[in-house]
Amino acid sequence: MVAGRSWNLPSRWVRNDAITRRAVLATAASVPLGAGAGGEWPRTISDLAGRRVVVSHPPRAVLLGEGLLLVALSLIHPDPVSILSSSANDLQRREPPLFEAFRDRFPPLASVVPLGPASPDSLALERALAAAPDLALLSRWQIGSDLGRAMLGRLEAAGVPTVVVDFFTHPLADTGPSMRVLGRALGHDAAAEDFANFHAGRVARVSRAVRELAEPAPVALVHAYPGLWDCCWAVGGAGFGEFIDLAGGNNLAASLVPPGGATLSLELVVARAPKVYVATGLAGGPGAAPGEARLRIGPGVAPEEARRSLGDVLRTPGLAGLPAVQSGRAYAIWNFFNAVPLNLLAVEAMAGWFHPALAASIDPVSTLAEINRRFAAVPFSGSYWTNLDVAAAAGEAR
Repeated sequence: MVAGRSWNLPSRWVRNDAITRRAVLATAASVPLGAGAGGEWPRTISDLAGRRVVVSHPPRAVLLGEGLLLVALSLIHPDPVSILSSSANDLQRREPPLFEAFRDRFPPLASVVPLGPASPDSLALERALAAAPDLALLSRWQIGSDLGRAMLGRLEAAGVPTVVVDFFTHPLADTGPSMRVLGRALGHDAAAEDFANFHAGRVARVSRAVRELAEPAPVALVHAYPGLWDCCWAVGGAGFGEFIDLAGGNNLAASLVPPGGATLSLELVVARAPKVYVATGLAGGPGAAPGEARLRIGPGVAPEEARRSLGDVLRTPGLAGLPAVQSGRAYAIWNFFNAVPLNLLAVEAMAGWFHPALAASIDPVSTLAEINRRFAAVPFSGSYWTNLDVAAAAGEAR
């Protein structure tokens, strides 16, 4: 899912600065100076849940409580699959093209023990423990319920060091600290530091550019998975909502839905007349209802297919008449930017959509190319964002 947060123009600069300051300060505080230098073990880690975890040796059998965490590992480890023992199956279940890209590059991924969905009530812990993990990685959303806390307790009781990170709840502030935590836990501190600094620098660049603008923030609707539900499931208080804020947009749904997001009626959306419309989707699912348009965007999707599917969505009755669609300010973006450290690409793309004057200086295509060149064990290819203008739809990874 996606989520959002609201603000008005006078507080916009304060909001952007607050996100940037939180990211920088939290990142700097997550690893004490000199800690872990030289690769000494054991090492103590302060994770994103405020817990202190001791990891006694470089992990060789990692349990992934959320399969999408493989993306984060691949940005700091040249062969992340080589250290896995088991993983939740959300990556292959919800975004098969990305899973297949990792499996093609690292065939042993096919033999990593599958643990079922990442939800705390369905993760197969007995199977996970049978694989003898020496480190477990969980996402913060997974320990936010009684079942999640019980799952964490079982891992700890079994003597498995368990580290919590966050790329979803507060992604812009927590990506840097989470990457540093992963670096310390895996013994790849320098690579994690490099990516964390890269991420912080790109986020700060967008914040500065938006802060210097004199134009108002356009009312924007980020619509998750069009065709899957009645129109329109919209962002609330986190995830994509933070991206809207930092990129200089005024989130249409922020005051209307809870932090986790909810469905708005089409009548309400039409009445609010968004100036910018952004649909989110995936390459491999979820499917739309019978007879409904389905957005296909993300890893492995050809540029023409992403544009075609967006065009199908925009011809949906109701959406076609929105001011954003009528004026050509309708876009699509990969939904899982709200679950991986690549979130800065969503912020950069949206900044150019909300404020076209920024598109010349903030280019997510070059940022993605740099990520692939400097960090990615598996280069990210496909179409991660698009619009109907062939010349301008530049979210085509190469």
